[in-house]
Amino acid sequence: MPGVSVYIPPALSQAARKSCEPNVRIVIKELMKKGLQLAIGLILVAAGGLIAAGCGAGGGGDYGGEHPDYAALAGAPAPLAALYKEGNQLLPGGVPAFERRIAALKGFPVVVNVWASWCGPCRFEFPTLQKLSAAYGKRVAFLGVDSQDSDAAAKTFLAEAPVPYPSYTDPDQGITETIGATGGLPDTAFYDSGGSLCYLKQGPYTEHAELAADIQRFALHEECEGG
Repeated sequence: MPGVSVYIPPALSQAARKSCEPNVRIVIKELMKKGLQLAIGLILVAAGGLIAAGCGAGGGGDYGGEHPDYAALAGAPAPLAALYKEGNQLLPGGVPAFERRIAALKGFPVVVNVWASWCGPCRFEFPTLQKLSAAYGKRVAFLGVDSQDSDAAAKTFLAEAPVPYPSYTDPDQGITETIGATGGLPDTAFYDSGGSLCYLKQGPYTEHAELAADIQRFALHEECEGG
């Protein structure tokens, strides 16, 4: 095979050389096999790099381009301002802390997004949550629930995709089960201004307009009792 040479030490006798010939063929076949495997591996690595680059280009590594200016939420009513002072933080306390927060927000409808850093559809809809929380945050409270996640991974993701509201950690799914979001992630719950859960969207919002319509419908247009 051109380009492939096999060295046989001169000290070997002619008989020994003959006895080595089958091994030479085996070595050549193995080299061919390994060369093919290496070529395939290099192709896959290159393809993976192109795919990763494509994903980076599509999302810019920041999940939807430039982030909204959350300074627009300055001057929000006191309960909402207190909420946004904890923006982009992970809060402990489980179900009791979450329920206390919902009670403290009475008088305002609440949109609660259940997410995790490892959840692809959750990441996909985050730019919509960023934009709509900035747009409606003076009239509607937004909250997150970080489910079945590690704090380290969640913080890394939030550093890339900041939101103006906090998320309660929910590693054991206690809050998730309280909401009734047991069909997978993400989920979005709508509470009326009296603190009652009135609608649960299970699964991702795939379009900005879809979540905007549900905020208008369930949070602002009184389709939830007390909203």
